[in-house]
Amino acid sequence: MPIYEYKCNKCGHQYEALVMGSADSVECDKCGSKKKERLMSCFSSAGKGFGSLAESAAASNSGCGGSGFS
Repeated sequence: MPIYEYKCNKCGHQYEALVMGSADSVECDKCGSKKKERLMSCFSSAGKGFGSLAESAAASNSGCGGSGFS
């Protein structure tokens, strides 16, 4: 069940909704309108980017993906 971000076309309120099935039933939680626009949402991840787990393992000499050589 995905969570989508919407902007209400009636009052301008931005909100998130857990969508089970059709998005037609999603209403603005502020004014109750069903007239909405689905927004592009950003996502975040933990870490410093691609490869950070391997770099961390190599730096700590834990043997989890790192060679242990510097």
